Amino acid sequence: MKPKETIGAFDEFLASHRIAFSAVAIGGTALAILGVISRETRDCDILDPEIPENVRKLAEEFAAEQTRVGNLLREDWLNNGPASLIKNLPDGWRNRLIPLFSGKSLKLSTLGRPDLLRTKFFALCDRGTDRQDCLALKPSVEEIRESIEWVKYQDANPQWPKHVEEALTSLAKELGYGI
Repeated sequence: MKPKETIGAFDEFLASHRIAFSAVAIGGTALAILGVISRETRDCDILDPEIPENVRKLAEEFAAEQTRVGNLLREDWLNNGPASLIKNLPDGWRNRLIPLFSGKSLKLSTLGRPDLLRTKFFALCDRGTDRQDCLALKPSVEEIRESIEWVKYQDANPQWPKHVEEALTSLAKELGYGI
């Protein structure tokens, strides 16, 4: 999906149904709307709140409508996949939210930069597929250092801390830093 276009069209779709929805979006959709990346994404990750049933059903209808006109969109394109991160985000994360999109019926915010970096670094270490997004964010060496400890505590596997160190040290080197 093309995040900017899809979110704009979904806002119009919600408005036509007189439904409003405000949420915190993260992941590739947030990065695309912020202008950090220009790639397409598979979905729109909603961190908070849990997507209400009426909005979920409208998102599915919207996906079917978009697919009919040639814009392939997964039925679950709007999802709460990363919601489990809420319990581990550093205190005060809600106070650091920044505006992302404000339409007629849809209002999205995203995590502030330190928290957004942490979630992307965690995704890099967990899935190994977010390297380009991490590079596009151009984190400073200080931002990487500040995030390492948080990422280390996101998995109980005894090998996880070493894996995190290696992954983020490799990222730092690719960015031209020596950690």
